[in-house]
Amino acid sequence: MPSGTPLLASACPNASLLPCRPPPPAMAVFPLLLCLLPLAPASSPSQPATASPCPRRCRCQTQSLPLSVLCPGAGLLFVPPSLDRRAAELRLADNFIAAVRRRDLANMTGLLHLSLSRNTIRHVAAGAFADLRALRALHLDGNRLTSLGEGQLRGLVNLRHLILSNNQLAALAAGALDDCAETLEDLDLSYNNLEQLPWEALGRLGNVNTLGLDHNLLASVPAGAFSRLHKLARLDMTSNRLTTIPPDPLFSRLPLLARPRGSPASALVLAFGGNPLHCNCELVWLRRLAREDDLEACASPPALGGRYFWAVGEEEFVCEPPVVTHRSPPLAVPAGRPAALRCRAVGDPEPRVRWVSPQGRLVGNSSRARAFPNGTLELLVTEPGDGGIFTCIAANAAGEATAAVELTVGPPPPPQLANSTSCDPPRDGDPDALTPPSAASASASASAKAADTGPPPDRGVQVTEHGATAALVQWPDQRPIPGIRMYQIQYNSSADDILVYRMIPADSRSFLLSDLASGRTYDLCVLAVYEDGATGLTATRPVGCARFSTEPALRPCGAPHAPFLGGTMIIALGGVIVASVLVFIFVLLMRYKVHGGQPPGKAKAPAPVSSVCSQTNGALGPTPAPPAPEPAAPRAHTVVQLDCEPWRPSHEPTGP
Repeated sequence: MPSGTPLLASACPNASLLPCRPPPPAMAVFPLLLCLLPLAPASSPSQPATASPCPRRCRCQTQSLPLSVLCPGAGLLFVPPSLDRRAAELRLADNFIAAVRRRDLANMTGLLHLSLSRNTIRHVAAGAFADLRALRALHLDGNRLTSLGEGQLRGLVNLRHLILSNNQLAALAAGALDDCAETLEDLDLSYNNLEQLPWEALGRLGNVNTLGLDHNLLASVPAGAFSRLHKLARLDMTSNRLTTIPPDPLFSRLPLLARPRGSPASALVLAFGGNPLHCNCELVWLRRLAREDDLEACASPPALGGRYFWAVGEEEFVCEPPVVTHRSPPLAVPAGRPAALRCRAVGDPEPRVRWVSPQGRLVGNSSRARAFPNGTLELLVTEPGDGGIFTCIAANAAGEATAAVELTVGPPPPPQLANSTSCDPPRDGDPDALTPPSAASASASASAKAADTGPPPDRGVQVTEHGATAALVQWPDQRPIPGIRMYQIQYNSSADDILVYRMIPADSRSFLLSDLASGRTYDLCVLAVYEDGATGLTATRPVGCARFSTEPALRPCGAPHAPFLGGTMIIALGGVIVASVLVFIFVLLMRYKVHGGQPPGKAKAPAPVSSVCSQTNGALGPTPAPPAPEPAAPRAHTVVQLDCEPWRPSHEPTGP
């Protein structure tokens, strides 16, 4: 075939290497295929990359960009490992995924939208989203997350929408939102168990537009928490435990609305219904705002409870200044010992208590002092320079009240030596058995000095008839004080700093304290509780203070214990029984021996005789009757010696 050679030469550049003889007709195309085989690898780079197979029960849109993997309601137990890493959208909602591991979403650098809503996710591994730097929206709502740490959202530098609602979140780490703080626009934390929030971290969300904090357990919001959220358009704090909402600079810059519909772009939609609002002077700023909303209601005070917030007049939002109701009596402690100063105050709103030292400095938490929210100041180690007048300052929005507490720091106490083991307690003035006379005299002088420096009874308050566990307190009539409601007795012992209170009717002038401890020194003050006619509030005025000591309790001298007494009685009773049995046996033996081995009351029977032998010739004869036995003398024995020959039968011959 002449024409075959030019075709082959034009189709195959290497045709010169082939034989020039034309091939058979059936094999005419085979050399052409052999020539095209070297060209196949050269054309492979121009083909598109092979796509990963779509996971089972999922729908994948890979024909056009962007790529999407849709697996909603597929019954998945974990993130499918065969995901297309080029996907821009991944929907895994309504499944049973329990955890998100580090490798589940690795290398998905182009992912823009990730939905894991309504699963059973309890754990998100640290760095699980580290490769999703292009992610814009993350939906984790409807899961079972209990906390969110600092590394779980690491790498989401372009995140704008973060939905964490309907979980069980109880803690949110301060650095959990650091990587997305500058880009986040929508944050939803509603329907969780959050009692506290990292308010400082939330204040750095400068681009956030919507912040959902509703249906949580928030009890307070710090002042200025939203002052830097300049783009905030909606703030939802519905159904929390908020009793007050502090004024914020953001609220004064933007008009507050209740409904988002028809609101201007510069307005802030604020929702705070469903909270137990305490309608006092702290919420006047909110009442003055023009809103068309009647969903909020007052929960307290009782006079305003249940009324609509916007129906209460501004003049009814009032506060009460603080009043100091309890304070520590003058306290004396030796140097090096702890001391606790207490101050209680009431008011509306609840006042905050602060302490000022005798040097005029505000006392706070330090290495030597601790200030508690309930008004207690604890000095861990007292020094001589700590003595003086401490001032308690109770302040709230309506004013402040002060009270003075005197602290005396004495010399260190002498070393305590062991008491004697005598049953009688040592008398006053007698040195202890184990204490040297010099130490005893020094201790006695120190105790006498401490007693002299103690606060003497004043204003007629007297403590009489005090024993080991009881004391009678008496005070004069307080007629100059009008409107007395009751008397209050405050006392504590030298062993502890816990104040004990007793409320006494207004017509009483004495009270018997019956719950005291023996051998202790008590500081006691009596206060009159009355109604101040100027303010109409309840106030207190001290009647007087006194110091007394209870008598030491007598120790029992060697009283045996009940188990010891029981064992002794059992042993004694057993001994008596054994001794009685032994005496009875001894008496029986003696009586038996006296009567010769016979029971008493019976004569001794004669010894039986089996045969009678002749004492003359040994012949057998008729057996004579035995002679009558003579009565034997008591305790005498008769010995009979018989000389008998052996008996022979009658048929045996006697001789030859």
